Amino acid sequence: MHVTLGQLVAELGGTLIGDPGTVIQQIGPLDSDASHAIAFLSNPKYRAQLTTTKAACVIVSPAVQDEATARGAVIVTDDPYLYFARLTQWWSQQVRPRPAAGIHPSAVVDPTAVIGPDVVVGPLAVIEAGAIVEAGAQIGAQCFVGARARVGEHTRLAPQVTLGFDCVVGARCILHSGVVIGADGFGFAPNQGRWEKIEQLGAVRIGDDVELGANTCVDRGALDDTVIENGVKLDNLVQIAHNVHIGEHAAMAGCVGVAGSARIGKHCTVGGAGMILGHLTLADNVHVSSGTLISRSVLKPGLYSGAFPFDENASWEKNAATLRQLHALRDRIRTLEKQVKS
Repeated sequence: MHVTLGQLVAELGGTLIGDPGTVIQQIGPLDSDASHAIAFLSNPKYRAQLTTTKAACVIVSPAVQDEATARGAVIVTDDPYLYFARLTQWWSQQVRPRPAAGIHPSAVVDPTAVIGPDVVVGPLAVIEAGAIVEAGAQIGAQCFVGARARVGEHTRLAPQVTLGFDCVVGARCILHSGVVIGADGFGFAPNQGRWEKIEQLGAVRIGDDVELGANTCVDRGALDDTVIENGVKLDNLVQIAHNVHIGEHAAMAGCVGVAGSARIGKHCTVGGAGMILGHLTLADNVHVSSGTLISRSVLKPGLYSGAFPFDENASWEKNAATLRQLHALRDRIRTLEKQVKS
């Protein structure tokens, strides 16, 4: 990949200070030793690296424009991190392999399935009866698209994605390998010491511009559908249980678990290994720290944390023992307060 700074600015905007003919061969970190790389600075704590970076060009904000220009070429933009994101998107379009449109001979496509124009269906993929794959979608090798399921325009299913029957994925989504959409939700009724299966009769509805990381699972609803709205981003190994509803542009990091019938608002975030119990509601713009267990509804926007800090084991055990005594200590304090008042 070879591109000049002039070409990049023509494609993405920004103000270039430096030679537009400078050739860029890669995107690199700010501490890159690659002399043909382009890097970016958005976090002020890395500002000192401006003086040591070997990158040919750095994307910066106006606040550090003069300082950055003193070391070489810069592209000035109001939001360097956003510019970097769009640069990676443009770069990916140039270098990401895209197979030719068509259905691989080894794929199995039911005659009643509807396949739109410019669709790619990879080797050993299966598309069942009544399924719809819209224009420009990519169905990777060994994917499964169940009966009456729908894949939106320009959505990409990486190899070995499973989309269950009646489930819908919107336009421009990305589902990474191992994603399972529409497995049965975890529903069982106790019956004399045994478990009686509750058939899961709903589906999954996923909006546009959603991205799901590798091995993430979204279970179908028990009666109504599980819903993921537009723009949601889920990392690898995330579990979304039956009848969960996730609002627009929420984001969850790896190993998050959301139990059944929880309702997550718009623009919420959950850090890695966060857990949300079933039937709870999170308001819009609620942010949950890594490792936090949400055990009651959160109806006010803000940042919530509940992870007990790690420590040396002996110290942690002492602190844990103290925590077990807090209730008794509270009662003693209340008793003392009453005595003082009397």
